[in-house]
Amino acid sequence: MSFPSTTEIYHVAKLARLTLTDAEVERLAPELASIIGVIDLLKEVDTKNVILTAQNTGLTNVLREDTLRSPSPSPDALLSCSPLPLVQHQIQTPSAHG
Repeated sequence: MSFPSTTEIYHVAKLARLTLTDAEVERLAPELASIIGVIDLLKEVDTKNVILTAQNTGLTNVLREDTLRSPSPSPDALLSCSPLPLVQHQIQTPSAHG
C-alpha cells in the first residue's frame, strides 16, 4: 500500500470540504507523499538549543504613552457641526423609507 493511501487522501479531502475525482486522487498521491517527506525531514532538525520566540523584532512596547489630553468637545459643540436640523437634541436625517 502506498503512503498516503487513497482512503487517507479522500479523508483529508473531506475534512477540507473538497470533492476529488479518482484521477485527482491518483495525481495527488505522489505530491502528498513528497510533502509528507519534507515534513518528516523537519522532524529530524535539532532544535534543542533554539530560543523560543513569539516575535523577532526585539521590541517590547511600540505603543505610545498614555497622556491626558484636553477634554473632548461637548455634545452641543459636536451637534452644532451638523448641517442637518436638530430635533430634541438629535440630528434629524432623511427618512430611509422614502
